[in-house]
Amino acid sequence: MDIDIKIIQKLRQETGAGMLDCQKALQESKGDLEEAKRILRKKGKKIANQKENRETRAGLIEAYIHAGGKVGAMIELTCETDFVARNEEFKNLAHDLAMQVAATNPLYLTPEDIPEEVLEKEKEIIKDQLPDDKKKPEIIDKIIQGKLDKYFSEVCLLKQPFIKDDKLTIEDLIANKIAKIGENIKIKRFVRFSLS
Repeated sequence: MDIDIKIIQKLRQETGAGMLDCQKALQESKGDLEEAKRILRKKGKKIANQKENRETRAGLIEAYIHAGGKVGAMIELTCETDFVARNEEFKNLAHDLAMQVAATNPLYLTPEDIPEEVLEKEKEIIKDQLPDDKKKPEIIDKIIQGKLDKYFSEVCLLKQPFIKDDKLTIEDLIANKIAKIGENIKIKRFVRFSLS
């Protein structure tokens, strides 16, 4: 299937993926742009999973101060080499992540970082909100997991929807950058400041 170069360029502009990858994704999706984006995201996650154990010793610290100076955030973003740390795309990613932290005020990086007592308390709250209509235990478990996933998307930075594109989570955004840049990228830590 021949794909119009303009559509390939549009997909490349929207995803940042290479031209050949965009062409292959569009061919696989039979020209469907949204499906091609999903294909590229899956590919990005696969590449990111392959690189996740590689050590990240280089990187940078990025700060973002919101207009008016009342809210700010800092983030430590690491990669494998200084070459990538100086790359404009890596710097833009760090800036976007610092902006995300300032805008959404995440409490944890991942669900695994949530203390057990906090997680148990959240589960209790969810159980108390469930109606007493004698649902099967497996249905109750699915409801609880769905509500926990929503909670994670609010308090865990990697699970949050990206503020510039809510179809992407921060986890997906980083996986896409790993696939594009070719190095492992990790958020080491972040902090948010605000004036009361």
